[in-house]
Amino acid sequence: MTQGQGPILRVENICKMLGGKKILNSVSLSLNKGELKVLIGPSGAGKSTLLQCINFLIPPDRGQVWLEGTEVQHHRKRDLYALRQQIGMIFQDFNLFDHLNALENVSIALRKVKKMGRSAARERALAQLEQVGLGDKITLYPAELSGGQKQRVSIARALAMDPKIMLLDEPTSALDPELIGEVLSVIRDLARGGMTMILATHQIGFARTLADEVLFMEDGRIIEQGPPAELLAPNARTRSRDFCSKLDELYEENL
Repeated sequence: MTQGQGPILRVENICKMLGGKKILNSVSLSLNKGELKVLIGPSGAGKSTLLQCINFLIPPDRGQVWLEGTEVQHHRKRDLYALRQQIGMIFQDFNLFDHLNALENVSIALRKVKKMGRSAARERALAQLEQVGLGDKITLYPAELSGGQKQRVSIARALAMDPKIMLLDEPTSALDPELIGEVLSVIRDLARGGMTMILATHQIGFARTLADEVLFMEDGRIIEQGPPAELLAPNARTRSRDFCSKLDELYEENL
């Protein structure tokens, strides 16, 4: 993957308390253009909260976020509005509009946010749906789509906004096992095409294959980070390797 000269995204000392519990404890990371970083770790480690703090869907209590060298002043509506146009977010539960078909779900933000005309928005939405393999499903509503298809619509919707970075929060966790592959295939194509991404996932085989760097989170902190070839090597004595081995054992037990 092609990487730029400096980080496109820099996160420093993000802290967050929720319900009286410290969810994030001074988390920092940087992301270069074209890079794919994968967050792994147990449930409750803070992965989802970190992604949402980066996009300020959950405002951090402390810490800073820089996009292309400029600190995001999230208290300014203009800065926040601009940030969210440049950072796409994919959630576990799709977040589609039930009353809109696939094409309308993708095109509505183009019309409402980017102020594109109806025809231009439709053309762009159709192109993105075709990119994720859903060109023949444009008239179907969420209730008529499988979980994998719904997630691909949500990816198409984010891509249509032409983001500089994509944040993906466990995008396959709500899917049946036979549908996971179709979503991972889309993400794989994006990575190979140079999309800059941070992905929280339990799909460890996928992380081994495509991640530039693995970041292991536990108790609200990044406690290990490095290339998957180092952290996840068969003989590695790392917390990351121990965690992944347990996931593999659990998977085999349920086959």
